[in-house]
Amino acid sequence: MAIDKKLADELEKRRAHALEGGGQKKADDRHAKGRLTARERLDALFSKGTFQEFGLHAKHRTRHFGMDKKDIPTDGVVVGTGFVDGRPVAAFSQDFGVVGGSLGEIHSKKICHTLDHAVKAGIPVIGFNDSGGARIQEGVGSLAGYGQVFYRNVQLSGVVPQISIIAGPCAGGAAYSPALTDFIIMTREHAQMFICGPEVIRSVTGEVTTMDEIGSARAHASISGNIHFIADSDAHAVALAHRLLSFLPSNNMQDPPHHVAADLSIVDDPTMDELVPADPKSPFDVREVIKKMADDADFLEVQELFAQNIVIGFGRIGGIVVGFVGNQPMAKAGTLDIDASDKAARFVRFCNVYNIPIVTLVDVPGFLPGVKQEQQGIIRHGAKMLFAYASATVPKITVIMRKAYGGAYLAMCSEDMGADRVIAWPTAEIAVMGAEGASNILYRKEIKDAENPAEKAKELIAEYREEFATPYLAAGELMAHDVIQPRETRSAVALALRGLMSKRETRPPKKHGNIPL
Repeated sequence: MAIDKKLADELEKRRAHALEGGGQKKADDRHAKGRLTARERLDALFSKGTFQEFGLHAKHRTRHFGMDKKDIPTDGVVVGTGFVDGRPVAAFSQDFGVVGGSLGEIHSKKICHTLDHAVKAGIPVIGFNDSGGARIQEGVGSLAGYGQVFYRNVQLSGVVPQISIIAGPCAGGAAYSPALTDFIIMTREHAQMFICGPEVIRSVTGEVTTMDEIGSARAHASISGNIHFIADSDAHAVALAHRLLSFLPSNNMQDPPHHVAADLSIVDDPTMDELVPADPKSPFDVREVIKKMADDADFLEVQELFAQNIVIGFGRIGGIVVGFVGNQPMAKAGTLDIDASDKAARFVRFCNVYNIPIVTLVDVPGFLPGVKQEQQGIIRHGAKMLFAYASATVPKITVIMRKAYGGAYLAMCSEDMGADRVIAWPTAEIAVMGAEGASNILYRKEIKDAENPAEKAKELIAEYREEFATPYLAAGELMAHDVIQPRETRSAVALALRGLMSKRETRPPKKHGNIPL
């Protein structure tokens, strides 16, 4: 016998009501602003027809403040799983059209279920954050809900990739869930993320500010460093998430999605020889080196606007997914400062967790001098880079392009810090400090007593650079494993990567190291 028509009709009626969310008028208002609804975001994320929803019929249980009479479809969040480029992915999408996407007990329970499923299935999680915050009518229950989400964010960290998309308001405690994930994508307009808004800041501290200064995508991308990508629209945010996923494994037990062909092309690139200026003090754009090394010049830069003196991001070399870390001579002469150290260290740790080899490009004159840097803890922050590289067990290949001075040379993954292969260009200078500084210390008396101190200093600097600031001294002591022409770099790195894919390295058993946070 066929199912009772009344039962079937009741199901379809309930489905239609839940799927309507906040109603057509609110959807039209969003469309007029160039924004997508919560469900449309998921439709854009997943391959057509692959989304399986959990909790469509979820209902809140609050009875106070008139909530017993209030209907909240899906309790303000749509959750489930689907496929992205043939791979399963879990996701949740807060629905601002339904009570402002506010988080309550059932709302958080749905998100937690999604995160629990992701870790059990070993699949990435993408969260669309678009919420007015805690559901005040549910009191401390909503705070408990945030705590349960945060707890799971931490449990998933290092197990499956977590990507947050800030596509609307994300205020107060709600901002900490994205902050606990691996990558944050934020839309340029309509999105705000902050702990205390301008009015609260003014009333408590007397400071006058604007939302653009503290909570916009621009502020977080360039000043605070809280986010990794700016998207021009909801659709662009989804496209960035797709591209990011294309470089990442589904979980920490898998290798990244390498595209390794049976035969490796070994071809020199003469244009690489033209990238580095003859004058060692002249800057060049390290991104151009990275694009020459990456397959099809395909490089996804991460945190492009933050700490621009170091460049990080993903690409492939010979089909193998790698994380690039490179000093940027175009900004602050490529020195390492507090922000650059934090940016690079976290990226290195992410790559290590997800089995992504690291290629480090070095042209660093040292750590940035300055009273403010010292007082704000450059020692502690620089130590994060040392910790990150030394604890990483993935394949690590370092290319010393030009300057590699002092502690910064070590912080950029020297042979002593665990690099599996160190390659130097003929332009490389590996030393405790630059030739000028070293000569002024070592030959102070000779320079002072000379008839022409300036001429004598110039002569001694040249002698020092020729004898000590060359790659051959380091190569002679196996601190560099080879000196090659720039044109040979891509092939040399590709070969080294191919030979290191079976690398296994164990460390002493422990809960975890104590990184200098």
